[in-house]
Amino acid sequence: MSTFSTAGRIVVGAGVAAQLGDLVAGLGGRVLVVAGRSADVDALTAGRDASVWRWRGEPDVDAVRAAVAHAREVRPDVVVGWGGGSVLDLAKCVAVLAPGTTDVLDHLEVVGRGLPLPGGALPVVAVPTTAGTGAEVTANAPVRVPDRGVKASLRGRAMLPAVALVDPVLTLGCPPDVTAAAGADALTQCLEAFTTPQATPLTDPLAHDGLVRAGRSLLRVHTHGDDLDARTDLAVAALLSGMALANARLGVVHGLAAALGGRLGAPHGQVCAAVLAAATAANVAALRRRDPDGPGLARYDAAAVALTGRPGARADDAVAWLAATVEALAVPGLDALGLDAADVPDVVAATLAASSTRGNPVVLTPDELRDVLAASR
Repeated sequence: MSTFSTAGRIVVGAGVAAQLGDLVAGLGGRVLVVAGRSADVDALTAGRDASVWRWRGEPDVDAVRAAVAHAREVRPDVVVGWGGGSVLDLAKCVAVLAPGTTDVLDHLEVVGRGLPLPGGALPVVAVPTTAGTGAEVTANAPVRVPDRGVKASLRGRAMLPAVALVDPVLTLGCPPDVTAAAGADALTQCLEAFTTPQATPLTDPLAHDGLVRAGRSLLRVHTHGDDLDARTDLAVAALLSGMALANARLGVVHGLAAALGGRLGAPHGQVCAAVLAAATAANVAALRRRDPDGPGLARYDAAAVALTGRPGARADDAVAWLAATVEALAVPGLDALGLDAADVPDVVAATLAASSTRGNPVVLTPDELRDVLAASR
């Protein structure tokens, strides 16, 4: 049996941001806009009962608490998230927590109490301005917990936005480094959702199409940021990645990213890109040793064809393509992102405990994870 959940409504296409005002008005009169620091939301807030909460960077526990406290003061009917994936995640946290009295740590998984999310969440209209996380259609929001050196998620269907509005025109202003990190995250999510044993007949076409789009357009959009066709490919790939991961699982790349991102404070997409090729190589090698005739390697073979566009490509070709792509994107390695050798044992332990790691197609040992980290430096 397969089930599938996503945002209540998805609006996609160049120029659809013009519909945002009407979509918001249909959900409520008092609006809280959670926006990036430079986002121009004047057209949305003009003439409305609206307040704006600005945020930059990945949300941590204190950021969620501050934004929720503001929301409880202004009492919005609807929350609009306008920005990158972290801004959308913060908007979703606000929408699910503001109507009640509980704290973010009451519901955070792994390092919090892990209680079910409260009911009565406010509707969210999610408007991504980067093409990466797919947060506009996911039922979770990662939150940094600095004193524990990890990231963990709020998770539940109440976090699914009421509306996802994906306009690739809004991504035209993304600088190359942001484009690279966000695009690498979208690619990773499609790859992990496609190769996890929890993939379903409903998620496979989404993840596969996302791989094809990322494969043909990620490098193009990095070097030609004004190419709207390539921007559209990446925006749709990110959307598809979010839909796929929300209904399948991720894998060890995101397990590592949760452990590393909470400790380093580096952008999520950069961390994913730094470990992507080495983690994929470790998965392929482990599958070849432990289950050479199983479905895991066949999944990586199919992913290789999707990424490279070559009908005869195989799993090792996917690893080579990923390594070459990350190098071309000039994404920094773990040393440049601040990983200290003394932190490696804690990172390995946190990776093994991360919820994403449970979706990996093969169980990697601590030694194998240490090798991945060494190869990603």
